[in-house]
This record gives sequence, structure tokens and C-alpha cells, in this order.
Amino acid sequence: MRIIGGSSAGATLKVPKGLAVRPTPDKVRLAIFNSLAGFADGARVLELFAGTGALGLECLSRGAASATFVELSAKHARVMEANAKAIGVPLGQARFITADAFAALGQLRGSGARFDLVMADPPYGDKNVGRRSESFAQQLLDDENLPALLEPGGLFLLGHTKRDTLEIPTPWLSKKTLKHGDTHIEIVRLAKG
Repeated sequence: MRIIGGSSAGATLKVPKGLAVRPTPDKVRLAIFNSLAGFADGARVLELFAGTGALGLECLSRGAASATFVELSAKHARVMEANAKAIGVPLGQARFITADAFAALGQLRGSGARFDLVMADPPYGDKNVGRRSESFAQQLLDDENLPALLEPGGLFLLGHTKRDTLEIPTPWLSKKTLKHGDTHIEIVRLAKG
């Protein structure tokens, strides 16, 4: 796994051993950043279910002002911190929070944090024919704290599997869906109110 663009292009990222993390593949990240077309430049980024930190680190490589990484596993958070150090991310530009993603959303909202770009590629949910999804991806779309963290004009990128059909609830509007094999990336924004 490597950084695919920006100042750290080509740098290798360490991946925690075992099956507990499913890094967003290089090809999917390439499709994401092609679709963003420079949106990450100068952005304040939040990556939830960060795992290896590949999405947020890619943003930093491409000129993001800062990135906050939220990951439940302390082991994975240490690997992310080592990856950030290895690609030369300046101290203070990356923040690592070891916590449950949903608890972290409430804490970040309580602190008044705001982001231009929120990214999440959580563990995939089950197939949900004839019923509403119960996946982490759907739970993120339903979370009341997340919209309060996004700046007007900001974007939320959410990975899920094609077998997990998501409902895009208010206040979100679908902007685009990227499809790559079994992986779908929903790009949503807040409805103008």
C-alpha cells in the first residue's frame, strides 16, 4: 500500500497485521482523488474508521491543511502515527484519536470542530434485501453529530459494499457514487437549508 499522489507520492504505508483492517485499495483511492479534483487542497479533513490512515494521509500529501484520524484500535493508531511520521507530516498537522467513531463524533461536535472533508470506509455491512441497512455506513449517515461537523460546501465520502444498500437520509444529498468492484463510495453533501 502506498501514497498515490502529491508530495509523498510513492511512499509505502505500513498495514497492521491480521484481518481486523481492510485498507481502501490504491485503485479506489485513485478514483476518489480523481473525483475530488483538488478539493483536498487546504482542507481540514476527518477520517473515521481510519485503519491505516491511507485516506487522510493521501489528503495531507495532496495539500490538506490538517487531518484528524479516528480509530478504535490503539495498535492501528500507532501504525497510522508511524506512517504519518514516515512520510514527513509536520507535528500538529495530524491528530490521532483512539476512540469509537460514534463517541468521537459527539466529542468533536462538543468541542466545536469543523471539517471541509469527512471520509470513512468502515467495516462492510451485510446484504440487506427488503430491510433497511444496519451497517456502520448507514449509522454514519443517520448520526446527528456528523452534519454539524461539516462546513457549508463540505463533502462526506463514505465507503460501503454494493450488497449493502444505503438510504441517504435528510440532511444529506447524493452528489456521486463511485463504483469499483464490490466497493461503492458515496460522495454526499449537506442539503442547503
